[in-house]
Amino acid sequence: MRTLLVTGANGFIGSHTLNYLQTKKDTHLIAACRDRSKLPKDFSGEVREGDLRDENYLSNLLDDVDVVMNCMAWSSLWKHRKKSETLYYQPVIRLIEQYKKSHATRFVNVSTTAAASPTHSTDAMSAGIQRTFWPHLCNVIKIEDTLRDIATQEKSVINMRLGIFAGENYSLGVLPILLPRLKTHLVPWVKGGRTHLAITDGRDLGQAMGLAALTENLQGYHAFNVVGNNVPTMREVIHFLHTQYGYPEPHFSVPFFAAYSFAWLMEKIDPVVPWEPLIVRSIIHLLEDTHADNKKASAVLGYRPEHGWQDAIRLQLKEMQVRQRKPMKMAKAI
Repeated sequence: MRTLLVTGANGFIGSHTLNYLQTKKDTHLIAACRDRSKLPKDFSGEVREGDLRDENYLSNLLDDVDVVMNCMAWSSLWKHRKKSETLYYQPVIRLIEQYKKSHATRFVNVSTTAAASPTHSTDAMSAGIQRTFWPHLCNVIKIEDTLRDIATQEKSVINMRLGIFAGENYSLGVLPILLPRLKTHLVPWVKGGRTHLAITDGRDLGQAMGLAALTENLQGYHAFNVVGNNVPTMREVIHFLHTQYGYPEPHFSVPFFAAYSFAWLMEKIDPVVPWEPLIVRSIIHLLEDTHADNKKASAVLGYRPEHGWQDAIRLQLKEMQVRQRKPMKMAKAI
């Protein structure tokens, strides 16, 4: 019997990971979360309720745990450097320190395909590239670097660079940010919409996380890219949103250098306008081609994505119609 602890169990990746692992035998699941009432309704495992910022909670959180699955995240697409430090980076670093002292032998971490430079993103083992215009991504990369340093034969680390999240139980993401902006008719194509957007269904991401926890003989440091079974272009995504849901398509196109310049200008004028910027550089960065694929995750973990990006979008938009009464902010609420 292997004991698996999932942090951030209330969140998007955490909840899908729990759903996948509940189908597996010989596992004891522990959900680490701030609010047990927000766990998947059919979850039947153990619950360790608390806040990772609480040292008393963290001190015995990993007792009797074999595998730590860090799905906890506080996210921001722009600014909020201090909040990203205190609500995400510092708690995860303390969790890593606790892992080093514990009897657990594997740490599975959630990261993003956006961490690598586009030219090196096919290799999930490549070093992340800091983007000063996106403080939260910088912290994601700092955590990756920390995990590389602690990996040993006895204490393995598996870093999961995941594609763009979509599906049920969504949180901050590209779609909730993009869709209200499309309605303004001011958002252009970037590079003609020809770059790819690795939209990945939460159910497939949960599968990948579960396989990373359960696959045998993974010592030291490993990293995997994880995307859906088909990666669409941005033009295909927006055309789908246009034909299925009536969202307007962009009326003109700009190259990446112009898009970054315009986003920089939007950031600069933000202090004098009462609304969030139409676009910021982190969103432009997410539109760049990552070239990430599933070859390594399929070969080593046995990952087989089962859900297309269209289904993921349909599920998320159905939920957004109920949950999202106004445009989503670019930083996750506490």
